[in-house]
Amino acid sequence: MLKVNEYYDGKVKSIGFENSDGKITTGVMAAGEYEFGTNTIEHMTVTSGELVVQLPGQNEWKTYKPFETFVVEKDKKFKVKVSAPAAYRCLYL
Repeated sequence: MLKVNEYYDGKVKSIGFENSDGKITTGVMAAGEYEFGTNTIEHMTVTSGELVVQLPGQNEWKTYKPFETFVVEKDKKFKVKVSAPAAYRCLYL
């Protein structure tokens, strides 16, 4: 079953599903700045464009490009800046 998610007045949208890899969402973000919270460990991989990310406990921002992955631990918040539309895949563990 597919689950559609929408955040930040439609500027972030994703479709969630489960398969043999586990629980996954794939989505897009319009240009903007966002903050997200986690309920599980999340492995986020950029699939198109760039995400500039501030991970929990970090002061620095890091740019992630296609096929690069960052991990956010359970029950944490992280910030994302997007300068042009970008896409991602998130695996929940």
